[in-house]
Amino acid sequence: MREVAQRLGWHHSKYARFESGDQPPTPEQSSAILATFGASEAERERLTDMAADIANGDANWLKAGTGHDDLTTLLEFERTATNIVDVSPLLIPGLLQTSDYARTIMANETPGDIERLVAMRIGRRDVLTRPKPVELTAIILETALRRPMGGREVMADQLRYIAKIASDHNNVTVHVLPDTGKWTPAHIGPFILFDFAKAAPIVHFEHLSSSAFLSNTGDIKVHREAAVNLREAAMNPTESIEFIAQCAAEMEDNHE
Repeated sequence: MREVAQRLGWHHSKYARFESGDQPPTPEQSSAILATFGASEAERERLTDMAADIANGDANWLKAGTGHDDLTTLLEFERTATNIVDVSPLLIPGLLQTSDYARTIMANETPGDIERLVAMRIGRRDVLTRPKPVELTAIILETALRRPMGGREVMADQLRYIAKIASDHNNVTVHVLPDTGKWTPAHIGPFILFDFAKAAPIVHFEHLSSSAFLSNTGDIKVHREAAVNLREAAMNPTESIEFIAQCAAEMEDNHE
């Protein structure tokens, strides 16, 4: 580290901050570091452009796999966000899931991991009920409410829980998007939009074998507009709670 810093003409503590990730280098500093390591001109240009995106808050991160690091990042975003918009066309949003519902959708995990992950998911709900809670807006497609994940009894309990928390907590707003057969942005897939008091917004989504965190201003704008359009197409909060309660009653009736 000291040798590299010396070759660059910098104090070693300056280079140490870059290497540890405590401070991102500027595009010019990145270019100098890459040249020191013998990177080609094309590679220097590519990585310098990435550094410029980070400096401008326009960087996106796409990762293969959905492992521990991604979950840790997601938990931190939930903890520090002031507002969360969760668009969920297929499943109940994570922050609104009951333990039995969560256990059902984690069935492919090992038994030991299932209970650990379920406990973690239930613990995540504290951000909704703590002092100064996060503002959550959940936009859920009707089909996700009518699909009896885990059986009708489990699903009825899940639906009653959503209706109760949305009724009891002003910071939790639920919109049901009717299944009209028309295309909406929700049909492309789920996403979560995080807003923070002192940081740029982030969009998160994950699929079977990859996940992404987007902070590019253009991507944020597209997802924010999609969320607005979905809210306009969805039932209002009062209608949504009534509809969810009705779905719960229908689940119970069919169970009997």
